[in-house]
Amino acid sequence: MFKKSLIAVAAASMLTLTACGGTGSAAGTAGTDKITMGFAQVGAESGWRTANTKSVQESAKKAGVDLKFSDAQQKQENQIKAIRSYIQQKVDVIAFSPVVESGWDTVLKEAKTANIPVILTDRAVDSSDKTLYKTFLGSDFVEEGKKAGDWVVEDSKSASDTVNIVEIQGTTGSAPANDRKEGFEEAIKANPKLKIIASQSGDFTRSGGKQVMEAFLKNNPDIDVVFAHNDDEGLGAIEAIEAAGKVPGKDIKIVTIDAVKDGMTALSNGKINFIVECSPMLGDQLMDLAKKVLAGESVPERVVTEETTFTQEQAKQVLASRPY
Repeated sequence: MFKKSLIAVAAASMLTLTACGGTGSAAGTAGTDKITMGFAQVGAESGWRTANTKSVQESAKKAGVDLKFSDAQQKQENQIKAIRSYIQQKVDVIAFSPVVESGWDTVLKEAKTANIPVILTDRAVDSSDKTLYKTFLGSDFVEEGKKAGDWVVEDSKSASDTVNIVEIQGTTGSAPANDRKEGFEEAIKANPKLKIIASQSGDFTRSGGKQVMEAFLKNNPDIDVVFAHNDDEGLGAIEAIEAAGKVPGKDIKIVTIDAVKDGMTALSNGKINFIVECSPMLGDQLMDLAKKVLAGESVPERVVTEETTFTQEQAKQVLASRPY
């Protein structure tokens, strides 16, 4: 009888160990075990970001992934705290959109030591150690800035005088702000008539775009073009331009990046002149990459999303069907 009891206890112990799963990637690949993903979002600073969050949450539910979600409120320290929390919770995979590019090596090394793979979404990190993350899923921000600049170059071909451009940058130090600026400047540098006369961060927010544009209009009475790093900043700029008694889209032309519904509405109404698309719908691709990484499959180091551009007429044609 005593011998049978020992056998029963041993069997129960084995069951308990099996049910608990392992640490890091092992837990999500144990057959029936559910994948747990820790996702550290930048914040909710724009319509784009809200759509991106919804895409990740809905895709996780559809894919049967247990999603632990955190909102960093655009603060790097909050994201680092969230990532460390996910490490302590022994999630299977961590995904995040970095607030800024630099300052991630320490916490990413902690994740690597814990054998938890990391996937970057939307934004990159500035690290020489590419082994700290498995892949980066997102847009080519340099190319987005270049597309915006190319439109300005083409639109200004017949200009006889200097074309004064003001730039409303995204969050200082972030990958999209750095790269979109680089791409735009690269595109316009061949035309000496195109000059950026002022550049300031609007932090990717509508209120920030309005405040920056108000200051630009006060200090620079002759503005021809606004290049806003996202739609929300451009929409804020529209408010400031209209308050100053000018007509957005005519007196001052506006080029933005994102193509969220509010931006596309302003484009179709003639208040914005051109929008470069940056799709927030990354959820399905993220879940697919997470499953491949945890299954031990090789994935590309860089996965670029496919995107387009929109003129005012093109916006009118697709506005009704925009999902975000």
